Amino acid sequence: MQVTINGEQRAFAAPLSVAMLLTEIGLDPSKVAVERNREIVPRSTYEAQTVADGDRLEIVHFIGGGTAEPCADDCLEVAGRKYWSRLLVGTGKYKDFEETKTAIEASGAEIVTVAVRRVNITDPNQPMLVDYVDPKVYTYLPNTAGCFTADDAVRTLRLAREAGGWTLVKLEVLGDRKTLYPNMPETLAAAEALVEDGFQVMVYCNDDPIAAKRLEDLGCVAIMPLGSLIGSGLGILNPINVRLIKESVSVPVLVDAGVGAASDAAVAMELGCDGVLMNTAIAGAGDPVRMAKAMKLAIEAGRLSYLAGRMPKTLYADPSSPLAGLI
Repeated sequence: MQVTINGEQRAFAAPLSVAMLLTEIGLDPSKVAVERNREIVPRSTYEAQTVADGDRLEIVHFIGGGTAEPCADDCLEVAGRKYWSRLLVGTGKYKDFEETKTAIEASGAEIVTVAVRRVNITDPNQPMLVDYVDPKVYTYLPNTAGCFTADDAVRTLRLAREAGGWTLVKLEVLGDRKTLYPNMPETLAAAEALVEDGFQVMVYCNDDPIAAKRLEDLGCVAIMPLGSLIGSGLGILNPINVRLIKESVSVPVLVDAGVGAASDAAVAMELGCDGVLMNTAIAGAGDPVRMAKAMKLAIEAGRLSYLAGRMPKTLYADPSSPLAGLI
């Protein structure tokens, strides 16, 4: 019997149930999700479903979890869940899982984004992210990084839900590989399908207030406009539109993509954004752990500055010291 698993041909002596096949290739059925011929296999049917000759299986791993302690004062609240930290971080691009773990700890983040990828069936004992970043401590936010169509994004997140049970997800549908700019028609289609399917969607989008409002109207729980291109480090290129988005929607607004320095994160927060998501700004720094701490402090400082209310801008000088009594 020939079966294609994660794009690789595998031969088996006889027909097997999904559960038996997973055990034979060294995977724990409780830690993976399986798609058979583009249909998700519910975990409850692994014993009953038989894999046939010519079947195509996708096996992915995703285990996430964690809930934050309720906050009494100025929390980030997304889809009814409250978090102390307004900094969300990605888990890619680090030199190893140990650095990933240490940097995330330094950032103070409670939500981490994770990509859904095929299990390495050649070496099923290879370490996984969950071995270093405890899903009982952090909320895992599965994303659709690398998806260029609504269909691929929806399919990816359905697999993620099957593997980890999570419905809070980050949607991004990209337009091209050069800019990684969002494809908004595909993003809107995917968002609508996911909301109808019971997902709570945080969505990466362009800095268009009209598109942001439409995404909110579709039922998205957070709007995540780009500051600039993903991984560019260019900072917030269009602060006016980001502010307009914040004023046009009632759900949380988080800058996603483009932050390069702590000052960029502070600018996003001073605009009134509810949070910032970043990955490369930390993982690509010379010292990721030190940068993670800098970003934590910048988010806190920017938020305090926004809440305090900045002084008005004027065209002329206004002396700090009184002129009365001048010698």
